Amino acid sequence: MSAADRDPRRAVGAELLSTSPVTLFHRVPVLQQALRRLRESGYHVVELDAGAWRSGREMHADLARGLDFPAYYGNNLDAFNDCLGDVTGRAYGFPEDATGLVLALTGFDGFATGLPGLAHGLLDVIAVRSRGALLSGEQLICLIQSADPRFSTAPVGATPVVWNPAEWHDGLRGG
Repeated sequence: MSAADRDPRRAVGAELLSTSPVTLFHRVPVLQQALRRLRESGYHVVELDAGAWRSGREMHADLARGLDFPAYYGNNLDAFNDCLGDVTGRAYGFPEDATGLVLALTGFDGFATGLPGLAHGLLDVIAVRSRGALLSGEQLICLIQSADPRFSTAPVGATPVVWNPAEWHDGLRGG
């Protein structure tokens, strides 16, 4: 019996996680609809504007605020990996009563264009931590929004990043 079978509220997250821990969205209304469904199912949603990040320092500060990282957070991807592991273990940044955790990053293409290595590294850490969360019965989902309907990124956590089902075909994104 799957976790979604035991708790039907987890089915929304399981659908997204079935292809990748990181899912692309182009149209903001499609993303907002997915976030609404997740919230209605009890997920804790952290929305951040990645398009505003012009440096690693800005990215880390925003992530630390959004995920309630401790003051000793090291502001690098290794520290992000460590703290995200604590978050998925519900030490902080993830309410006990939440169905799962969703990290929604809007304007991700702008961030990825300016800092491609850091952007990919961030998604890679999230993907690996998401897989670890699943192994302990938790769900960590990352949704990234791109203004560019042709945006793509290299596989993360050894899995590809794919478009959501409502925008899978190029024509559905207006591209």
